[in-house]
Amino acid sequence: MAEMQRTIKEPVKLSGVGLHTGEKVNLEIIPAKENHGYKFQRVDLEGEPIIKADCDLVVATDRGTTLEQNGARVYTTEHILAALYGCQVDNALIKIDGPEIPIMDGSSQLFVDAIETVGYEDQKAERIYLELDENIAWEDLEKGIEFLAVPDTNYRITVMVDYNSPVLGTQHATMYNIAEFKSEIAPCRTFVFLRELEFLAKNDLIKGGNLDNAIVLVERENVGREELDRLAKLLGKEDQKIEVEGRGVLNSTKLKFENEPARHKLLDIVGDLALVGRPIKAHILGARPGHSGNVRFAKVLKQYMKKKEKAGRNFDLTKEPLYNINDIESMLPHRFPFLMVDKVLEIHEESIIGVKNITMNEPIFTGHFPGNPVFPGVLQIEAMAQVGGIFALSKVDEPHLYSTYFMKIDKVKFKQKVIPGDTIVFELKLNSPIRRGLVDMGGVGYVNGQPVVEAEMLAQVIKDKTE
Repeated sequence: MAEMQRTIKEPVKLSGVGLHTGEKVNLEIIPAKENHGYKFQRVDLEGEPIIKADCDLVVATDRGTTLEQNGARVYTTEHILAALYGCQVDNALIKIDGPEIPIMDGSSQLFVDAIETVGYEDQKAERIYLELDENIAWEDLEKGIEFLAVPDTNYRITVMVDYNSPVLGTQHATMYNIAEFKSEIAPCRTFVFLRELEFLAKNDLIKGGNLDNAIVLVERENVGREELDRLAKLLGKEDQKIEVEGRGVLNSTKLKFENEPARHKLLDIVGDLALVGRPIKAHILGARPGHSGNVRFAKVLKQYMKKKEKAGRNFDLTKEPLYNINDIESMLPHRFPFLMVDKVLEIHEESIIGVKNITMNEPIFTGHFPGNPVFPGVLQIEAMAQVGGIFALSKVDEPHLYSTYFMKIDKVKFKQKVIPGDTIVFELKLNSPIRRGLVDMGGVGYVNGQPVVEAEMLAQVIKDKTE
């Protein structure tokens, strides 16, 4: 059964401060229509410009992912995008009245909690995945970054982080499918090394940072009291006594998972790869990832997606059909000149692929259009419906005793003309399970791998004969 897109049921509001700017930001996640994707809107700027969540619009990846479009920027987008993707929200508008997404607790958890509070709204458009036909590898040898995407039926991610650090060492984290995100990945907070902290604070690079929204990792022993007090003052925590016992984590926080840093790197990958623009079915393996590598790999995946779309849908028309014309005539009541299906290639539990060859000797071309033969759109729909009828009748005993009748046709689009010599391959999928003889299917017709027609149709299977 086709998976449908979804958005949130109603708007949800949050407030916080930006990690790097330190500015207070009010944020509102708004439900959006089908195929909208993720977009940001800077409501504090003139004209309230829109910034699309697109890897091609990334302008900076220094300690966060920054997007720019229409003269406006939005900083630190990865945690909220990870939350939306992890909650399987396909369409949302994120309104902000400042330049940076609030850091909250340094993870995606508070965004997930807010989304779960309002719930989800199923939509009518099908969720279209980026699915792989081959392995896709990318690496930056100079920085030691490696990515590999492998075909998979789920969205799975495996991460390895290695900073040559005695405290962090080498860590691994895995998400076996997207359903694990909310409990296993969303709570994991960003982290920083103690050696970086003073530089970042002195240079106003973490104005909104504090010991409540980041894990601080300590790589050396015998960190002096004076240094710790100085850091506490820089971070506005003079009233909090900061301690370090050997190498490890500052006593201001406790790890939620032993490999929380690696899990947070996985969270960042989810957020950054959301910029591809499609939900993904693949196993993503990343070694020593960061925002720069994540975004560059997102661009590689997007280019693969574009190349695949340009190449079109690939069907093997040479293989032995599941049903030939004699089989089809034993199921459908139609006969010349109204039998529109020449063969059926495949039938699965929830889908079917059928073929209609267009030839000049069909009687319709005598009058449509003389001298410029074009196969009528209405007959393309009829041919698609007959393929759907074969699917429905394949699910009943003694199909020759049944007929299928149209009840509704919706969302019809004709994308290019069909002429003699063309072969239309129809692929139909169930929109919902067959109940009480009602068959609700969505279909696309392809010529040379490119879509020429699409529609949704509802039909009823009725037994109108007896032996």
